[in-house]
Amino acid sequence: MQALALLYLACILAGFALANIPTSVVITAGIANVLTIVGGIVIIVFVLALLYLGVKSFIKK
Repeated sequence: MQALALLYLACILAGFALANIPTSVVITAGIANVLTIVGGIVIIVFVLALLYLGVKSFIKK
């Protein structure tokens, strides 16, 4: 259970990295906007998953 929570935290950090990616020669503004949206969705999904694990653990005890 603890390893799963750490994996979810790593996914949240990856979402923040996607949301804050700068534009460059390789990554255009359009691609950066798409990655920002994908990063935001990843953050929301895995935060909800962590909340679910926490509530499930709290109710179990």
